[in-house]
Amino acid sequence: MKKNAPYFLVAAALVVIDQVTKAIVARGVDLYQSVPVIHGFFNITRIHNKGAIFGTFSQTNNTLVFTLLTAASLAALALVVYFFFKTPDNDKLMKIALTLIMAGALGNQFDRLVRGHVIDFLDFYIGAAHWPFFNVADSCITIGACLMLVTLLRRKPECSPSS
Repeated sequence: MKKNAPYFLVAAALVVIDQVTKAIVARGVDLYQSVPVIHGFFNITRIHNKGAIFGTFSQTNNTLVFTLLTAASLAALALVVYFFFKTPDNDKLMKIALTLIMAGALGNQFDRLVRGHVIDFLDFYIGAAHWPFFNVADSCITIGACLMLVTLLRRKPECSPSS
């Protein structure tokens, strides 16, 4: 367990950063208000996402959809935690990837359970083309998933003895 302590500290720090940034935005920016940061490229825009990552299913107010997304998120988090503990200690990149995904899932799950929605606020755009709104937790999940993919693609296939 001691070997995993640094990963858990990083995950906890990322959850705190996620929650602090969401609290700052919730206190200082009205719902749907945009605060320009870099004109023509980046705003802080507060939205409430009742759906999944990058706003998927966010336009529904259906309780069943919310419940299913929450359950799926909890199941995915449990799976990530399971694989984290199954990952060998020397597979540091995979442990880091899983730590990022865990932190992001925890941050957004906290919002879903406490607020009933996730606060998204990072708004990148060029002209009228906007990337979907996201937050620190979404960034952790995305970076962790990309790192996991790169790690898996870089692995050499295990050779099985021929019969």
